[in-house]
Amino acid sequence: MERKLSEAAVQGNVESLLQLVQQDPLILDKIIVSCVSETPLHTASLVGHLNFVKQLLSLKPELAAELDSSCCSALHLAAAKGHVELVKELLKIDSEMGSVRNLEGRTALHVAVVKGRVQVVAELVRLMPELTRALTDRDETVLHLCVKYNRLEVLKLLAEEIRKDGELVNWRDSDGNTSLHIAVAKKQSEIINHLLTIYQVEVNALNKNCTTALDILTQSPRDLRDMDIDNCLRKAGAFGGKDLHLVTDDTLQDKLPQITKRLSSKPSSTKKPLAKHKHTDWLGRKRSALMVVASLLATVAFQAGLTPPGGVWQDDYVTDENGNAVLEPHIAGTSVMAYKEHKAYGVFMILNTIAFLSSLSIILILVSGLPLRRRRWMWFQMITVWIAITAQVGTYFITLRHMSPRSAAVQSTLKEVTEISVLTWTSLMGVVFIGNIVRMNLWILRRYGYIKEKERVPLAEEDDEEL
Repeated sequence: MERKLSEAAVQGNVESLLQLVQQDPLILDKIIVSCVSETPLHTASLVGHLNFVKQLLSLKPELAAELDSSCCSALHLAAAKGHVELVKELLKIDSEMGSVRNLEGRTALHVAVVKGRVQVVAELVRLMPELTRALTDRDETVLHLCVKYNRLEVLKLLAEEIRKDGELVNWRDSDGNTSLHIAVAKKQSEIINHLLTIYQVEVNALNKNCTTALDILTQSPRDLRDMDIDNCLRKAGAFGGKDLHLVTDDTLQDKLPQITKRLSSKPSSTKKPLAKHKHTDWLGRKRSALMVVASLLATVAFQAGLTPPGGVWQDDYVTDENGNAVLEPHIAGTSVMAYKEHKAYGVFMILNTIAFLSSLSIILILVSGLPLRRRRWMWFQMITVWIAITAQVGTYFITLRHMSPRSAAVQSTLKEVTEISVLTWTSLMGVVFIGNIVRMNLWILRRYGYIKEKERVPLAEEDDEEL
């Protein structure tokens, strides 16, 4: 049924949709609760089947709020492909989806700007003008994206809305670059002229490297466009970073009335009144780290299972030369350790199997595409990795003990090394466990009001997000 529904979404077949719903009235509800990333609404929005989308939303409006594996809504996909009517329909059902960000921290407006969908941008700005003030994860505005992806037509379209907000025009991204810095770095002469004549950006704004737009031009590889860009910047009153402190405010006001006194002062990087969401990439970073660790653990555990300590027998030894049964027979390809030390081999295989299956379960969960975006699931996966690592430590010491000579001196040294290592590892695990328990208790106390905001123990912003 779900496969037929997906095919109907690809074809935009409304009749097939109605037949499937008639056969199973709960089929759309099952899609929502079955943790499927790409819903039929995503597929239809990507292809651009307007009638199918309308019928689907009339049957189940909640589908508009569903996100795929990249945290993209159907509105993101419709905006990226330039389906204007679909964008209108989706916003009509759920206008809040216009503020939803994907894994790259971009709203539907950001995606439309990047793709150069002029009509979609115009419609989104008309319906939700506040979206022009939304920032990406890199503190980029729509103006930054227009310049970064050379979307001059979109930039002209946004002129009226952006001109209302002088702060938006001169906003700095995470690297301290304004849109003018980026335009000069990319040698976009048309966009530079447009920025200087229409938006009146701060030509002497400093980025984190204390360089102005003119500094970026002089430090970049030379080409034929440099002369025009240089003349354009200097006419607007551009200076190099080293020359700014030599120019007084009075001189600037006499020569260039359009430049205010704040041009020669370094802007504050802490003032951010625009609506910026918290970083949402913590889960993404943790998922990537867990995938790497789990893959390494699975590889090591698999190799240890195929080549146990002591190796395997290279020949069959069941009878002697006269055909009589021997006391200690063995078969080629079987583990030597299994014949010599039964108990140690059993413990080794148990620990190695725990490490192997734990790491494989993490990999399976991460690649399954299930929308496990809540932090509690991430903590569960991290605990599973701890178990796998601890089991791997156990297999290491069993292997070390089996492969070491039986002499008293070696065994004594091995015992000391094992005791110290186990004690150190146990202490480390205890510290990590206690630290997380303390953080969880602090979070619970703050959440239920037992610790007031002014009495909170200062934590890093990332710690708050993880909790």
